Amino acid sequence: MVVEPAADRAYAVTKELVLTGELPGGHLFSEGEIAERLGISRTPVREAFLRLQAEDLLTLIPKRGAVVVPVPPGEAEDVLDAREAIETAAVRRLAARGGIEKAVERLRAALVVQEGHAERDDLAAFAEADESFHRAIVEAGGNKLTMRFYVTLADRQRRMSMHALGPGPTPYEVVLTDHLGLLRKVEQADVPGFGVALREHLDRTHRQ
Repeated sequence: MVVEPAADRAYAVTKELVLTGELPGGHLFSEGEIAERLGISRTPVREAFLRLQAEDLLTLIPKRGAVVVPVPPGEAEDVLDAREAIETAAVRRLAARGGIEKAVERLRAALVVQEGHAERDDLAAFAEADESFHRAIVEAGGNKLTMRFYVTLADRQRRMSMHALGPGPTPYEVVLTDHLGLLRKVEQADVPGFGVALREHLDRTHRQ
């Protein structure tokens, strides 16, 4: 049995707390809080904090702890613009190269997973599945360069989704209906229609 290094565990747990919003932007917390939560020493937590600072998720304050970096003004719109361009280009490439049936099968499976999270009212898992659904569209396009770039947006997308979907009643059905619409546009190889549907989806979930 392989034991996960303490620093990796501290990194994964702290990052998840940030991405899900349990530790919101601007929140100050200490190494000791995470160490106590995980039953480990502060040294691996300090290492985890340094990694998260390098990813622009935390700002370290000597002798006090760390502050969660809020989403910078304007970054959300930059992410949405990038997503529109990359996802639409992926569907255009998919329509030209073929492989739509396989892509649709994968998207249907991703949608079923997301529906399950909605039924359980698991917002964090739903947001993660949301990112997975859209990533599957990009992967279907087969462009390795844009896929690598899109992966770098994953953390930002999850934070944005958690903010957009909560607090208050979570519009699970709205998101799922939009995703089904996007799937159908892919199935029809309707690139212009997909572009319009994607923008409307992002407007409803993030821009309003």
